[in-house]
Amino acid sequence: MADRVTVIGWDGSPLTRAATSALSAATLVAGAAHHLALPEVPAGAERIRLGSLDLAARRIAGHRGSAVVLADGDPGFFGVVRTLRAPEHGLEVEVVPAVSSVAAAFARAGMPWDDARIVVAHRRTLRRAVNVCRAHGKVAVLTSPGAGPAELALLLDGVHRTFVICEELGTDREQVTVLTSDKAADHVWRDPNVVIVVGGAPPSAGPAPTGWIAGHEAGYPPPRRGWALPPAEPGPGPADEGESPALRAAQLARLGPRTGDLVWDIGSGGGALAAEAAGFGAAVIAVDADPAACGRTEAEARRLGVRVQVVQGRAPQVLERLPEPDVVRIGGGGAVVVTAVADRRPQRIVTHASTRDRAEAVGAALAAGGYEVECTLLQSVELDPGDWTEKDRAVVFLLCGRHPDPSDSRPGATGA
Repeated sequence: MADRVTVIGWDGSPLTRAATSALSAATLVAGAAHHLALPEVPAGAERIRLGSLDLAARRIAGHRGSAVVLADGDPGFFGVVRTLRAPEHGLEVEVVPAVSSVAAAFARAGMPWDDARIVVAHRRTLRRAVNVCRAHGKVAVLTSPGAGPAELALLLDGVHRTFVICEELGTDREQVTVLTSDKAADHVWRDPNVVIVVGGAPPSAGPAPTGWIAGHEAGYPPPRRGWALPPAEPGPGPADEGESPALRAAQLARLGPRTGDLVWDIGSGGGALAAEAAGFGAAVIAVDADPAACGRTEAEARRLGVRVQVVQGRAPQVLERLPEPDVVRIGGGGAVVVTAVADRRPQRIVTHASTRDRAEAVGAALAAGGYEVECTLLQSVELDPGDWTEKDRAVVFLLCGRHPDPSDSRPGATGA
C-alpha cells in the first residue's frame, strides 16, 4: 500500500511549494506525458503514463513509498480524485488543487460562471451534452477527442449559439476563439479544449435579479410555484381536452423530462406542456402546423423564462429533420404520427385519445412499434367552490408507451 498519495493539479503556472515538496519526496509519479516531463519530477522515481485510471490506481495501491499523481486543473472537479478514492482501491489522498480548466476558460472570456451548467462530452454522452446546450443559456463543455467543438456544432444544427473555444489552456499554445456555432464545424480544434456555449440574453423579460444558486440563471426558481397549472391566457376557441391541466400533469409525470433529455412536443397547442418540460431542465422542440399555436408556445416559454425551440410543420413529415428524442408527447395526429415517432425509438411516448376506438388504434400502433402500452381513462371535473357546481368536465384516454429496453442503444442515451 502506498504510504501517501498526493494528487497535484497543474494549470500551467509554476508549482506551489506544497506541490514541489510532495514531488521531491515521490518514489512514484503518475501523469500524462507533459506532466512527467516537468523538471520537478525526481529522476529516480517510477513513472506511470496515465491511460486507464483504474489500472494506474491498482499500481499505486500496490506501491511501497510515496506516490504523486499529476493532473490538469483541479483534480477534484471531474478529475482523478473520484477514481482514486473509489472503495475498491482503498486510497487516501491529499489534494493540492490548481485552477480548474472551466474557471480558467471563463476567466479568459471575462465572464461570470456561477450561472453556468457544466457538462462532460465524450462519444457516449455527447448527445446529452448537446441537449443541455439547447436548454440552457450558458454551458461549459469539457470536451474529448471525437466529442469536441465541431461535433457540438453539428448536433446543434438549427439552434443559434455563440462558442468561446479555449484550446490548450495554461500552455504556450493557448488560444481563445469566439465564433457562432454554425462556423465551429469548419475548423480543426486542438485538444484539450473547453467550449463555453452561450445562448444569448436571458429568456425572461425585464432586469434579471441576482442569482443565489449555482448552475441556474439569475432569477431561479421559476416565477410561479407549482406546475400543470391553468394557462395564463387560454387560446382562442373552445378548450380542447388535450390542453387540460389534469391531463398535462399526468403526461408530464409519465414523460419524466430531465436535464440532458430532448423532448418532442408534437401538436404543442398553447405551449403549456412544452414550457413546463423545459422548466424541468430538458431541451424541448415544440412542433405545430398552426402558426398561431407556434406563437402561443413562444409566448408561454418567454412567460416562464425557459428556452423552447419551436418548429412549424405538419407531422409526420416535419419529424424527419429533427434530432433524436428521448421522450415524446403527441398532442394530435393519431396512429400515423405514433408509428412515425415509434420508428425513432424514444424511451417514452405519451399521447391521448378522445374515444375508445382512437385509443385502441393508437395502442395498437405503439405495440406494433415494440412498446409496452399503458392506457388509463382520466376524468377531471372543475368545480366552482362557491356553490360546488360543475364548471368544466374532461374525459380522455391517456396512453403511454415504454420502450422495453430502458438502456437504449443509441449513442449518449441512458435509462429512464
